[in-house]
Amino acid sequence: MTPVHFAFSTAFILGLTGLTLHRSHLLSALLCLEGMMLSLYVALSLWTLQLETINFSPSPMLLLAFSACEASAGLALLVATSRTHGTDRLQALNILQC
Repeated sequence: MTPVHFAFSTAFILGLTGLTLHRSHLLSALLCLEGMMLSLYVALSLWTLQLETINFSPSPMLLLAFSACEASAGLALLVATSRTHGTDRLQALNILQC
């Protein structure tokens, strides 16, 4: 494994562990998801550059577009839960209470 691949796989693993271990606030979970998506974007971009083909060149842009949609939906969810529940703590969210 090259140092570049190790760096991006480590960034993905750190985002995944941050998502699983520190689930106290919705904003921290969204930031971990965004870090995971950005590490996947950079890894996919480097992979298409290493292959030197045009067939896979739209893949990183498609992933980046989906990541932007995911971020906007997450922020809308954060604003909505902050308005209704008054906090972004995940323990305060109860699906049976709505």
